[in-house]
Amino acid sequence: MLRTGRLCQAALGAVVVMLGAAACSAAGASGHAAGRPYLLRFHVVSQIAATVPPNGDVNPYGVAVVRQTAGRLTRGDILVSNFNSKANVQGRGTTIVEISPDGGMRLFARLGALPSPEACPGGVGLTTGLDVLPGGWVVVGSLPANERGALPAVNPTGCLIVLDSRGTPVETWASRDINGPWDMTMRAQSGHAALFVSNVLARPASARLAPPQTGLCTVVRLDITLAAGARPRMTSETVVAGGLPWQQNKAALVQGPTGLALGRDGTLYIASTTQNGISAIPDAMTRKSSLRPGSGMLTSGGSLSGPLGLTVAPGGDLIAVNGNNGKAVEITPAGRQVAAVTLVPHGAGDLFGVTTTADGQGLLFVNDGTNALDLFSS
Repeated sequence: MLRTGRLCQAALGAVVVMLGAAACSAAGASGHAAGRPYLLRFHVVSQIAATVPPNGDVNPYGVAVVRQTAGRLTRGDILVSNFNSKANVQGRGTTIVEISPDGGMRLFARLGALPSPEACPGGVGLTTGLDVLPGGWVVVGSLPANERGALPAVNPTGCLIVLDSRGTPVETWASRDINGPWDMTMRAQSGHAALFVSNVLARPASARLAPPQTGLCTVVRLDITLAAGARPRMTSETVVAGGLPWQQNKAALVQGPTGLALGRDGTLYIASTTQNGISAIPDAMTRKSSLRPGSGMLTSGGSLSGPLGLTVAPGGDLIAVNGNNGKAVEITPAGRQVAAVTLVPHGAGDLFGVTTTADGQGLLFVNDGTNALDLFSS
């Protein structure tokens, strides 16, 4: 279902801008009624660096910009997490690389060993969930697979791994509300951070067998206390959205609520791959209960095609990247799809994590097809 009204389309090189009928007359002058879409500012895709570390891990999934220099982290650098092992087994990647804007790449962390043997249920398989808390604390999601690439028979599965600014794992966060952590977004305030995590697994609390083929899962808010010189401390968990469909998938291990992005007004946006849409969860920073399942759909269909990564552009629009065709789609907070561009021609399965550059003058995204970090810029 497309919730953008009747569309007009204008070819701008390799770009298509799509506008509701009321805005068509203004398209030539301003892009759309609220101003030129963010995606239409850029025209060139270039590779910044390969993301394959010395151990050969492939399939870059998560991407996060470093906002402050701390330890081995340099402001403006980009962290990328790898999901597959060198043998291309999904859910077996253990590495995070740090890439400078000029293309330098080095290993930031290899998470073969965690603080304790049972610290992460099922083991390590780094996902799209990747962010940096104030003070240089890196948080990455883990949804592991066994040696055959199958989901393990543990419930819940996976955890969040916390690393210091030198890439050393210092603790893990695991609970019944963290089950298959797939993506995350964060907002920090003085002494506090709200960390939102999308899950792609769910089973009855007593189940220990391998997970079923399909189910319904959640998005959870973790409230984190931050203090100078101390590790971040998780103080509470709140499920803010539930009833989201997930399914096992041979090509991607699992599909479900993937990309998360937080709007200026505290609305949390969720890219649901299986629903082919974007949902909106109001008052996500403060809400005490889960949004009713099935409500909150902002937009679906149209130019969306298996949306995965999601981010907020400097002007407040959402940017979703499609898993099925290598395109990025721009969506207003009101749910209008206003632009679509091709980042990877014929790029089915190539896009995942996405974010804007530190200065907001470009779009960073991982390319699974080439195992690289790419930039969409002017």
